[in-house]
Amino acid sequence: MGSETNHLWLTAPTNLTLLSDEMHIWRIELARPAPELQALQTTLSSDEIARAQRFYFEQHRQRFIAGRGILRTILGRYLGVEPQAVQFTYEPRGKPVLADTYSYSSLSFNLSHSQDLALCAVSSNRQVGIDIEHMRSVSDVEALAERFFAPREYAVVRSLPPEQQKQVFFRYWTCKEAYLKAIGVGLVQLEKVEISLTPEQPAKLMTDEEWSLIELLPADNYVGAVAVAGQNLHLKCWQY
Repeated sequence: MGSETNHLWLTAPTNLTLLSDEMHIWRIELARPAPELQALQTTLSSDEIARAQRFYFEQHRQRFIAGRGILRTILGRYLGVEPQAVQFTYEPRGKPVLADTYSYSSLSFNLSHSQDLALCAVSSNRQVGIDIEHMRSVSDVEALAERFFAPREYAVVRSLPPEQQKQVFFRYWTCKEAYLKAIGVGLVQLEKVEISLTPEQPAKLMTDEEWSLIELLPADNYVGAVAVAGQNLHLKCWQY
């Protein structure tokens, strides 16, 4: 992949500022020690705690608490408030956005998680969507690509040797999902979002030239992508 995918994940400064031409990406490890999980849980709202308790597996419950508690912690740093003071409202498809109380901040964010990793994108005054996928083994990559991808994308997947097919499939998938999350529509429209990429070339969003698409390599065997309205943004990558 292009060199722009190999971003350094740095420790964020204490006084965090987000300029209008910047986008910040946070890499979050969701496996946290029990005392930290307990502290994070105290920052959640009652509806978030109820949602956490609905998970059947303890591991999924813990990942949700870590993801939502750390999201609150991160957003609180930008807003200058305690994590428990952050309030969300939800779009029709369940995407959390900051409540109107914080409309003055012009902050937009999006969170995605897969296995034990999450990515959070934060920007100012711009729609943003992010996706992370653990590249699990997929038995029918070509069939999935034919079903969900545009004809030219399917042709690229088909043309590759099996060991490259999986990575390219997941790169397409994360890019499409990041854009669909940014514009607030569901995965039903996967095949309508056209991406241009190859094993050597970074992804470009063909569907809408006004948007930037940036691929990320969060960890071994993971791929990520972020879609943001506008061009020429400076990217900063933080490790939580």
